[in-house]
Amino acid sequence: MVEKGSINYEVFGSGFPILIMHSMGTDHRSMVSWIEPIFEKVPDFQRIYIDLPAHGGSVVDESFNSSDDMLTNILDFIDKTIPNQLYSLIGLSYGGYLAQGILHHRRKEVKSICLLATALHLKERTLPEKVVLLKDEMQLNELNPDIRTAVETLLICQNKMNLGYFLNEIQPGRLVANKNFLMSNWKEKGYFLADEPFHDIELLLQPALIIVGKQDSICGYQDHLFLIEKFPNSTFAILDQAGHMLQIEKRKIVQDLMTDWLLRVS
Repeated sequence: MVEKGSINYEVFGSGFPILIMHSMGTDHRSMVSWIEPIFEKVPDFQRIYIDLPAHGGSVVDESFNSSDDMLTNILDFIDKTIPNQLYSLIGLSYGGYLAQGILHHRRKEVKSICLLATALHLKERTLPEKVVLLKDEMQLNELNPDIRTAVETLLICQNKMNLGYFLNEIQPGRLVANKNFLMSNWKEKGYFLADEPFHDIELLLQPALIIVGKQDSICGYQDHLFLIEKFPNSTFAILDQAGHMLQIEKRKIVQDLMTDWLLRVS
């Protein structure tokens, strides 16, 4: 149990803890399948995959209505699960926004951070024009309308392999997400954290990895450039031919960059 509900999670391995947070609308399984192979070559890390509040098996109470509540529940989970320890963070998309919030509040505890196609604390985003580089109409025609809409929104390379990744990794979490909350008006009233991450500090010295897709029409890439200066000990990669689902469309290079980050951390 946490302050405003409960957090469902799954742990792999042992060693230095890494808290891993998925994107909005799915669950922790969307991260496990492609991150776990990295640790076959990089031992001595404990991977803690959580379902974000109102996602997967994580339950929220009736008072829950904002990103601040999301952050409150996750910080409470950290305090109860890995108390008085250093840890690292991996966050994808909205999970990356929450990772920034954790680092903002727990700078002395967070050893390093990895942000993937992360959302930022911006009410207006600089976004590239939506493009589609590959489109397999035969495969798309076999999908139900809801899944097809999601695929066409999130993927710029809509081929058989990427559709398979989406169906196996993203779609299971979409089926169990708390739609009553996610489809409510919380985004209009409570999406942005009350305390803007990093606004009060010039430099963050944690080893960082920031990866963005050049064709990401959801979170963009140009707005993220300030993070290069904010994190002087960082690797910053803008991947061409990658949209918001860069962990699907550029899986191998994302895994390689994350391996490099982990070796720097260790």
